[in-house]
Amino acid sequence: MAEVADGALQGVRLDDAAVVGVEGQRLDQYPAGHGSTVSARPADTEGRMTHGIEQVVERGMCIGCGACSVRTSGAIPVTIGRHGVYEARLDAVDQAAVRAASRVCPFSDDAKNEDELARERFPDLPKDDRIGAHLEIVAGRRTSEQEIVGSSSGGLTSLLLEELLRAGLVDGVLHVGRSAGDPRFSYTVSTAPEEIEQNRKSMYSATTLADAVAGIRGDGRTYAVVGVPCFITALRLLADEIPELGSQFGVYVGLVCGHLKSTFFAESLAWQAGVPPTELDRIDFRVKNSGRYAWDYDFDAVSTDGAHHVRRSADTIDGGWGFGAFQPEACNFCDDVFAEGADVAFADAWLQRYAADWRGTNAVVIRDERVRRLLRAAAERGDVELEPLSVEDAAGSQAGGFRHRRAGLSLRLADDTADGLSVPMKRVLPDRTAVSRRRAAVLRQRRRISRLSLVAFADAREADDFDRYATPMRRAIRRYRLLDAWSQGAKALARHVARPAVHRVRRMLQR
Repeated sequence: MAEVADGALQGVRLDDAAVVGVEGQRLDQYPAGHGSTVSARPADTEGRMTHGIEQVVERGMCIGCGACSVRTSGAIPVTIGRHGVYEARLDAVDQAAVRAASRVCPFSDDAKNEDELARERFPDLPKDDRIGAHLEIVAGRRTSEQEIVGSSSGGLTSLLLEELLRAGLVDGVLHVGRSAGDPRFSYTVSTAPEEIEQNRKSMYSATTLADAVAGIRGDGRTYAVVGVPCFITALRLLADEIPELGSQFGVYVGLVCGHLKSTFFAESLAWQAGVPPTELDRIDFRVKNSGRYAWDYDFDAVSTDGAHHVRRSADTIDGGWGFGAFQPEACNFCDDVFAEGADVAFADAWLQRYAADWRGTNAVVIRDERVRRLLRAAAERGDVELEPLSVEDAAGSQAGGFRHRRAGLSLRLADDTADGLSVPMKRVLPDRTAVSRRRAAVLRQRRRISRLSLVAFADAREADDFDRYATPMRRAIRRYRLLDAWSQGAKALARHVARPAVHRVRRMLQR
């Protein structure tokens, strides 16, 4: 067995040295962000340099949430970059504006972290280090077959938003939606349940809050605001800094997120289904299939001629979430899985007892009595099915996310610190021993895949040649799979090495 391992790993680099990617570009760092007026930053009490918004932008770590633009009344523009991720621009911005912006950036040391924000909003609730504060935890789904088919998971997020509007608890909902004739997604405002219905389902694409929040500011109305964890943190920070917005944000609805995706993700899936980027009208990332497990879904790319191109996500090069394709650098520095600053957080219940049900199931962490009342009322009417979920099960439903954002984050912090790079202060410490040497090799390769995907797809897009992306990605993913098998031990590695031979024999027998 040792000979198999040695032979299988021949040529695979297990250190954290630089990797060369498309056209000789180094992939040991993410593509840098736009211009930044980097200035000397003060050190904290332990002598560590503070990681402010300048360093966030300089390192390509900006998630593009747009809080900085809102806080500075548009002085800081947030635009889509070459790699399909929104980025702030700090050039020609005065230092007073930069400092104010740094206080609302979710990856800046100048901002409150998730623990501080949660203590302020949920001081009396019990807290778990993984899922945050919790009033009640449930699993469930809608009971209507039509509604459940049209939802990405259990359909409870859209149901809650509709009920908030019907109950008059908010005047509108600020959430991600589709723009007619534009394959990209953007934040929009819905004021009626019917509008929520039109913009249901998961939308795996980079977006920004900048224009939408600026558009509602001071209009005298209250809103439910929906977002992934870092966006919820940004919204809570904005509410602290701008009391006017604080009075308008009535309910914070968090969406548990494996990681955000560049706009390239939609284009890559569509291209693999026969729809090049210039011909993509829209995409549905999650189309349920009644013959498969809940996690084994299709996607539907609609071309500009109206044709639907449905493919299985698992059959694409980059559809596996664990590869980290098109993941922005910011996601490598997130430690918030369950949107700890939100009044409620919705997740897929990726637990064995729910996975076999193709309809999908939500895991829900409730932190607000208003939310609990609305969901209980829906259950009493028979509109939803709910059952209690333990803290352990809630955390277990996102086990992969916790591995990436806790032990994996410790490794990445240590790697970058050793390389002399600025990193934000997180709720885990830098530690290269947080994972085994073999597991570290897997995590480092995943990070390289994320970097490679952004650079290679931009190159392929400009050349109108998908192979310029697909060829290096296939090579990188093969290496990832090999390292992953190696990290699980000799038997797993032997199975991985033998699998291609087994497939070849099966194909021969089928001829």
